[in-house]
Amino acid sequence: MTHVSLDGMVGIAAGNGFQSPGPSDFEFPDIFNGNQVLLAKSSLLLVLGGTVVAAFFLITTRRMSIVPSKSQYFSEEAYGFVRNGIAQDIIGGRDYMRFVPLLTTMFFFILVNNLFGLIPFLQFAPFSRAGFAYALAAMVWVVYNGVGIARHGFGAYLKLQTVPAGVPVWILPLLVPLEFLSNLIIRPITLSLRLFANMFAGHLLLTLFATGGAYLLFDATGSFLVKPAGILSFILGILVGFLELIVSVLQAYVFTLLTATYIQGSLAAEH
Repeated sequence: MTHVSLDGMVGIAAGNGFQSPGPSDFEFPDIFNGNQVLLAKSSLLLVLGGTVVAAFFLITTRRMSIVPSKSQYFSEEAYGFVRNGIAQDIIGGRDYMRFVPLLTTMFFFILVNNLFGLIPFLQFAPFSRAGFAYALAAMVWVVYNGVGIARHGFGAYLKLQTVPAGVPVWILPLLVPLEFLSNLIIRPITLSLRLFANMFAGHLLLTLFATGGAYLLFDATGSFLVKPAGILSFILGILVGFLELIVSVLQAYVFTLLTATYIQGSLAAEH
């Protein structure tokens, strides 16, 4: 078969056994018993990510000095980026400092785990698994609601989150349910889905271009366009890798920024 059309080329590739990547590529067996219980690759990478972040800050700050070393300077700049650019700017006032450790840890924890998807041999971003993103968003939900209740009391906080200030009374029956859903129910869902969906799509694209390019170059036969298409697939995979690098940083930043925004909203006197 020597079809030269694109449809023909794809048909040959599929017919010769190419398996396109899908959700099953995100499932890993347990290291010990084969069932997804605890120690799968994805959960181990999550632990590794936390270890890397903790080790980085412990090592670079163990010998603090007035004239910082290069590692201390880099650590201080990383810390200052979250403290000044996110916590202070968003939360502000006297409240922001107590949330800096949480926000700093969250930003770099998400960032490192996202970057795992681009590192050879690791090549998987744990937050492309929905469960991990849901768990992180659930923690944020507990934090911002907890600080709000601690600041205002349960009843006053619930009112602040569901009753907008300065609106006519007659429209409240419509706005209160919407505000309740938006601030207390939908926030953690959208927060987790944004992180999960971006990392899921990025990992899927990288896998598709890598496996598809390898298949077209080494296994597919037929059209003379097969080999050039394989080379093009690898090139696109590299470009997607650079895009995924940007997305990894951006998603860590957005998640941390929104967390700070939710905390600020919970502490504010008016909604």
